[in-house]
Amino acid sequence: MTMTKHRLKTMLTAVALASLVPAGAAAQVSRVFEQYYFPAEHNWEFRDRYRMADRLFNAFDYGHAILYEVLYTQPNAPASRLELEEFNFITRELLPRPPRLPLEEAAIEVAYVKMAPEAKAMFEWAHVLHRQIYDVLAAEDLSLEEKDAEVAAILRYYKSRPEYAFSSKPKNMELMEGQYYSTAFRDKYPKFNGLIWGYHWLQVGLYEPLMVGRNYGERQTGIAATVTRFFQMIEDAPTNMPRVMPMTAAVAPTFTARYTEAAIIFDNLHSMHDVISDILASPEVPREKKREEILRAAARYRDDTSFVMSEAEWRAMTAHMGIQNMGGPPVGFLPDFPVPTLARGAVMAGGDMAGMQHDAPASPAGATPADHSGHAVVPPDTSAHAPGHSPAAGAGSMDQMMEMHRRMMADPVIRERVETDPVLKSLMSNMDSTHTPTASAPDPNARAAMEFVTRLLSDPTIEARIQADPQLRPLWADPAVQQCLATMKRLKASGQPLPSTCPKAMPAAPAHKH
Repeated sequence: MTMTKHRLKTMLTAVALASLVPAGAAAQVSRVFEQYYFPAEHNWEFRDRYRMADRLFNAFDYGHAILYEVLYTQPNAPASRLELEEFNFITRELLPRPPRLPLEEAAIEVAYVKMAPEAKAMFEWAHVLHRQIYDVLAAEDLSLEEKDAEVAAILRYYKSRPEYAFSSKPKNMELMEGQYYSTAFRDKYPKFNGLIWGYHWLQVGLYEPLMVGRNYGERQTGIAATVTRFFQMIEDAPTNMPRVMPMTAAVAPTFTARYTEAAIIFDNLHSMHDVISDILASPEVPREKKREEILRAAARYRDDTSFVMSEAEWRAMTAHMGIQNMGGPPVGFLPDFPVPTLARGAVMAGGDMAGMQHDAPASPAGATPADHSGHAVVPPDTSAHAPGHSPAAGAGSMDQMMEMHRRMMADPVIRERVETDPVLKSLMSNMDSTHTPTASAPDPNARAAMEFVTRLLSDPTIEARIQADPQLRPLWADPAVQQCLATMKRLKASGQPLPSTCPKAMPAAPAHKH
């Protein structure tokens, strides 16, 4: 195929930053270079088709950059420096009229970049991944299978730079919230912290309308609605801003189900943003130790061994945190924001989620697990299920799934959704809704019921409906139900038949080697 100018342009790699030597660290020479997009004809499709959303990313870049620069260069500034001055400028002037082109963050965070160029490079490389996946999903001339292949290629390209690539293993909350400097930023700057979490909600939330829209018109409408929701979120701050870090599996469930590895990378990216904010904001980290702590955190977020939890635990933790505490769903939302169930800035590591356990962090060389008041190290969980619940194979999980089925079918919107979906309608017609399964008398059509519930709960519109129902929401959010659903989805994706009861958790699929 003849190479076009467009493709030739995308293949150019620019070496932009020469040797940067942090002040006071002459022996720590850092050589950082930038790398261009993966070559593709559909690059910049998202920018061309969804300009307002794309420009917001440019404003987000300013928000992150000015935050780090102020925290690093003005450690004794009053909280109003960020909470009022910068917050008001960003929300009242910058976001309503965002820059047309991406910013060079190094021109804004000059001192910070000199101190930690490696961390900046990690963020920029992950942001390239974000933008290229938007482009793939925005490409109207690609089939879903072609999009799958493009995303896989982009992920291989991203991981080809292990010195800057985030791990695709989920990191537990001890890494983000269990260190001696943790929560320093959110404690002092609750509004700006909510704004950053709002950024992250939109960055992953935009994947949903791109995924669930059935045509270009629906995708345009969905993107516009999600952007509008973001602007509603930042009004009357911090009332409707996320109370905990938005997790991709909750905010973008359709995207996560199809591109799980990318979803995990984005959660790790957003988590490290919080960690660096805490390191810079914490008076417990001396100025001369800021770089050391940032590099230690960056290494942990790149490796596949420290502070790791399983995919099932990641999904269970996400469900336990609750979409209602993350700003709500980005599609199919109701006029009012969902009612939060956690305090603003709730700590997930050891405190507000003491019932949740994660794999104990395997300490990297030269590091020891954190252990300080309020953030105790969580002991390892050797079981395959969430504590306090029977394994996913238990009858309780199945009973809950069937109870969800009964309650969902009492909802007129969900019933209409079933009636318009031939697969769901067929499954429904094969079930005897008057039969209630028990341990001694299982439902003879239970396999069809499990297929029905699993398929129906994969629909983000249905999920939004569940979140608005006070009876359905706790059933759906139960970790045992979430684990059952995750296992069912994995069986379905692998082509295996679904069982008639909730199976035991399957081990995570081995990482694909490139």
